[in-house]
Amino acid sequence: MRSRIDPLTVAAMAVAVVSISATAPLTAAASASPLAMAFWRNALGFATLGPFLLILRRREVARVARGERGLLRREQWRPLAFGFLAATSLALHLAAFMTSTRMTSVAMATALVATQPVWQALIAAGQGVRAAPRTWAGLTLAVVGAAAAAGLDIRSGGTALTGDLLALAGAVAQAGYTALSQRARADVSTPLFSTFSSLVCGLELLAVCRLAGLPLTGFDKPTQLSLLGLLLLPQLLGLGSLSFALGRTSATTMSVLLLLETPVAALAAWWLMGQGIEPAAVPGLLLIIVGVTVVVASGEGEQTAPQQGRHRKGIPPYPDHAPYTPPQPEPQPFGHPAGRDPRVEWAGLGGDGSPTITLTYHGAGAFDTMYLGRPHAEEERPPLDDPVETWSDHVRRP
Repeated sequence: MRSRIDPLTVAAMAVAVVSISATAPLTAAASASPLAMAFWRNALGFATLGPFLLILRRREVARVARGERGLLRREQWRPLAFGFLAATSLALHLAAFMTSTRMTSVAMATALVATQPVWQALIAAGQGVRAAPRTWAGLTLAVVGAAAAAGLDIRSGGTALTGDLLALAGAVAQAGYTALSQRARADVSTPLFSTFSSLVCGLELLAVCRLAGLPLTGFDKPTQLSLLGLLLLPQLLGLGSLSFALGRTSATTMSVLLLLETPVAALAAWWLMGQGIEPAAVPGLLLIIVGVTVVVASGEGEQTAPQQGRHRKGIPPYPDHAPYTPPQPEPQPFGHPAGRDPRVEWAGLGGDGSPTITLTYHGAGAFDTMYLGRPHAEEERPPLDDPVETWSDHVRRP
């Protein structure tokens, strides 16, 4: 365990928080339709990062194109369907959240969409995952805080209340995107899946804009600057800084730190647009931050618990669509040093490594799902075209 974070990592964490916090203010300051902004937000990110990620995974892309991995075999239709559903959830998230920034305050929209871990915990509970008491306590605090913060909007009604509901819908859609992404990534790497989901998401948003007759060009200069800011800050600088920091600190630390997005975004909205925060809403906003912090912190303990003692029920076999099936280890004479069973790595139960965890945030758009795992100190890293390699491996120092 590291007792101290180096200054470069601290700087990267600060840059990530500030860059991601620019999402809501830049969207609210633009004059174009939120749906058009959501399309260009995703399209620009795909055009910039998509080719780069495809180059990183060029061998995998070639294998998929040749059908060597059998992506369209009968057993793979289900993951493919989950991939389309995940991209649709991402499109709903972008549309709902970016629209909410126009209808309610930036602080409210950012705080409510930050409740995504709460909804993720509820989805996990619905799938049979037993949540710790601390998780339910944090969930309760976040719900009470959301109700308290939205009290003024509920009493006044109108567009502000609709904006609050859209922000909550964006958080639910983001939680759905995370859950569906995990189900979809059966046979492809995170970079390739992120590129695929970004492409599908962009096409869906484009279709909605066309059907609604929304203009996609001819924006004024402030809107063009907002789109440029969305590309440079949350999409490129925010994602890059976050990936850099994730290689040097825990995902839980970053998840909690990203909750500072609410006050930072509120300050940016006040500075750019003169948008203030109602004093009566401050206690509720603080309760949301505290509740989500409790949920995120307790979630790490729940994920590491299955590795201990009686919860381990054995190593599952390789599925038929696994990237490769190594030969079974040959029996050795008594006293011979035992070799490492490769199935241990597939099951995620090897050594001191922690199980795979996810960190998501709406600031990075289509490239916001990080799959992390703690590598073994003496273990050779997987080759570039191995689908279990993570995006953070490219930015982690040896």
